[in-house]
Amino acid sequence: MIPKIETLTRIMNAGIVAVVRADSEEQAEKISKACIEGGVPAIEVTFTVPGAQYVISSLKKKFPKEALIVGAGTVLDSETARIAILAGAEYIVSPGFDPETARLCNRYQIPYMAGCMTLTEIITAMEAGVDVIKVFPGSAFGPDFIKAIKGPLPQTVLMPTGGVSLDNVDQWIKNGCVAVGVGGELTGPAKKGEYEKITEIAKEFVEKIKEARK
Repeated sequence: MIPKIETLTRIMNAGIVAVVRADSEEQAEKISKACIEGGVPAIEVTFTVPGAQYVISSLKKKFPKEALIVGAGTVLDSETARIAILAGAEYIVSPGFDPETARLCNRYQIPYMAGCMTLTEIITAMEAGVDVIKVFPGSAFGPDFIKAIKGPLPQTVLMPTGGVSLDNVDQWIKNGCVAVGVGGELTGPAKKGEYEKITEIAKEFVEKIKEARK
């Protein structure tokens, strides 16, 4: 299978991407490990993490390919995207849509997930070859917004980030999202050093997504 298609397929099969924000490289790795142990292989290391590229490289060395799908998040420009890709990032995630980043990711056949809020932004991003539309911030709209998008644009591949919780993850999936991005609702316990709790929450998310897909 072509690597780009394989990466997208694995993320969609997982149904959830863990958005990792942390104060240090060590904390980011601990959060990532806890998520993976909870059955969430797709890890998005945001570039708000100090030394994010080193976290990506380290995770690639420590975990086998079948256990980890690591990407870079909060990528604002193509320069950062290239740094992330060289470090081993398998997909790139942006809070907004950047044409240059789309072009670079297409050049190297790396999946690009661009943040969009309006139909105009979504159409523009799709025309530029964006693989997954990151509905961001999802908290501004809620799961019903997915149905509104899918009406005129049934072909859109959508993944919300922000506003996804254990209480509503099933609605996001049932309304047509291929996966969800989850940050604080999953990784929040890291603030108190409760990494085992992250693993427990990860397992709950995985189970709820499985149930929703039935």
